[in-house]
Amino acid sequence: MEYIYLDHAASTPVHPDVVEAMLPYFSQAYGNPSSIHQFGRMVKTALDRARSTIAASLHAEPGQLVFTSGGTEADNMALFGVAMANREKGNHIITSSIEHHAVLHTCEQLEKLGFEITYLPVDEQGQIRIQDLQRAMKETTILVSIMYGNNEVGSLQPIHEIGQITREAGVYFHTDAVQAFGIIPLDMRVLPVDLLSISAHKINGPKGIGALYLAPNVKISPQIFGGAQEKKRRAGTENVPAIVGFAKAAEIAVDAMDVRREKYLALRESMISVWTREGVPFEVNGHPTEFLPHILNVSFPGVDTEVMLMNLDMAGVSCSSGSACASGSLEVSHVLKAMALQDHCLGSAIRFSFGLDNTQEQCRLAAEKVCEIIKRLTNR
Repeated sequence: MEYIYLDHAASTPVHPDVVEAMLPYFSQAYGNPSSIHQFGRMVKTALDRARSTIAASLHAEPGQLVFTSGGTEADNMALFGVAMANREKGNHIITSSIEHHAVLHTCEQLEKLGFEITYLPVDEQGQIRIQDLQRAMKETTILVSIMYGNNEVGSLQPIHEIGQITREAGVYFHTDAVQAFGIIPLDMRVLPVDLLSISAHKINGPKGIGALYLAPNVKISPQIFGGAQEKKRRAGTENVPAIVGFAKAAEIAVDAMDVRREKYLALRESMISVWTREGVPFEVNGHPTEFLPHILNVSFPGVDTEVMLMNLDMAGVSCSSGSACASGSLEVSHVLKAMALQDHCLGSAIRFSFGLDNTQEQCRLAAEKVCEIIKRLTNR
């Protein structure tokens, strides 16, 4: 049986060139980058070079990056860091109802600490309404956190319009760009964003490493203490092998961004064309034009999500119902609920997400297996 992996939005295989770049920093260049001797200086040079590479992929300055343990910590650092450093200005934070749980659960904790959180609704295509944001803004608002592209349905948010509003109000704007990084061009010279979260394992890099971009004007409080690393913004010895791998993955992703985007759009269309040809009932969820090309969320009315996933897994196709961070949960996705999808779509949604190694043949075969399962289960 050929196994087909279509869950790259959850995690991606590490690129061979990334593995090769990382290996020396496990056994040869093993010094602590904070040490002043030659072993430390050798590793510090590699760390600085990697920071510059990742910063260049964002058109940012190296000193504007803070390395974290991943996208979740980057989101936590952005929200807690801004909230704690700017309490004298206000206690109001605006986010959306479809954020990753790294943001939503952080907001819940901030509410317990006395902060006021506004959760903006989204339309049926998964986008916030700009007028809702405008109405939600207050004199006490200190931060708006809206993700760049949704990890479950792929819908892109109107980032430039949001940024224009926050800039005019003098409010910080954070965006979780974990799914967008390496897929959508991100130029921090023109993007009206003050804080931006990225992660390596979504772009064929290692797990356990991410970064938070900070604009020069951002006032933030550290959340981890114990050392002067990362310009005293995040204590702890840097994960140098992973950071080196992150840099290599970012370099590969940015160099092939246009090709990768076109490939994913073609893979998406190949699956949709199979379902259309076979006449199985399906509905694509998310925005029809403003979406991340590697994410395809589809409902197959009449077949329960869990049943479909189990049957696909037995047929050798790996995909998901949404965020990997909510795996094991039988609850309907909070994203799909927020989009107010009809019941027959809520309970039958599947997320397919593409990666570098996927081929047209694989995606057509996976789509055909979906058709076989639907016909078998519904006696079509």
